[in-house]
Order: sequence, then C-alpha cells, then structure tokens
Amino acid sequence: MIGIYGGTFNPIHYGHLRTALEVKDIFALDELRLLPCAQPAHRTAPGVSAEIRLQMLTLAIQDCPQLSCDARELQRSGPSYMVDTLASIRAEIAAVPLVLFMGTDAFNGLSSWHRWQSLFDYAHIVVMTRPSVEPARLSAFYADKQVVNRESLKSCTSGKIYFQQVTQLDISASAIRKMFAENKNPHFLLPESVIDYIQEKQLYKSRKEIECK
Repeated sequence: MIGIYGGTFNPIHYGHLRTALEVKDIFALDELRLLPCAQPAHRTAPGVSAEIRLQMLTLAIQDCPQLSCDARELQRSGPSYMVDTLASIRAEIAAVPLVLFMGTDAFNGLSSWHRWQSLFDYAHIVVMTRPSVEPARLSAFYADKQVVNRESLKSCTSGKIYFQQVTQLDISASAIRKMFAENKNPHFLLPESVIDYIQEKQLYKSRKEIECK
C-alpha cells in the first residue's frame, strides 16, 4: 500500500515529518511519499517557489529512508489538482492500494476541490485527526465509504474513508516564517539542514514570503 501526503511545505517542519513517519508505521505502508504542491488551487500561492520548497523537503528527508518525495506536480503547468496527481500515480501502480492522507480542515473543505468526487476512483482517503481540532463533517456522499478497520483499506485499491488520530505537534509553518523574519531562533522546530538552507538563501525576509501560505 502506498501513501501520499501532500502540502505546500512552506517550510517543511517536524510537525509534517512526525506525522508522516507515524502514519507510515500505523498503516504498514510500502511507501509514504511527501508531495509538494506546485501551484495550490484552493489557497494563496506560497511566497517562495515550488522549486525552493522541493529543495527544503529533499534536505529534510535525506537521512530518512522511510520517506520519499514525489515532485510530479512541479512537472505540470497550471493549478495542481490532486485528482490529476492521483490519476497519474494510479496509472503507474496498477492495482496497488493508494491512500491520500489529509488533515481535518482539508477534509472539511473537500467539496470545494476540483472533481473531488473522482478522488475516490483513484485512492482511499485517511483523515488525520487531532484532539484539539473540530471533528470532520461527514456528508451523505461519504456514508457508505467510511470503514472502521484500517486493514480493510488493503482489500481494495480505492474508495474508502478512514479516520486516524495522530500525535499533535503544535508547530506552525507561518509562525516559523515569522521567526526567520524577526531573526528569532527556530531550532527544534524543523531540521537543521532546512534551517541552514533558509538562512543561506535569506528566505522569509519579505512580507510576501512571510504572509503567504
């Protein structure tokens, strides 16, 4: 079973990485791919380029063989629609079960995504829940898709929803960007290799880079 965990990763931090490792173990995934979003369709574009965010992600996982990076959205023009990404992955992996991991906020806004119903043609969705976050809202569309046994995700390639509580690390990418802008110490919030890269490139110094997602 292959897992996909997408995001802008602006910048990648230990909250992302801890969650990724946790779900890889919980679901006994063969692969867990971190997938940087090149051009978000549902939020303001990040203040730094997709190439820079990809480089930070690559640095963050260079010593973590349990995780990999899938950069296919950087190879397409136009908005990065997840349904197109999942379709391209499905074409490569045939009948291997595929799982898209997302947070509660993303799931609650899923009906605004491009061709959102078709996501289930290509993958299962696992909603990563946290105690301090409002519970996900299930519409009638999802009623027959929810399963309560995670092992059942392995019995078919796509189409199911499962809710999994994960460890909450209250780390905010926007707060990290502000710390760099104010020359505060960001250590222990993100990998040292990423800190060094941000400082070398003098990232998160402009208002645009700080305020955008």
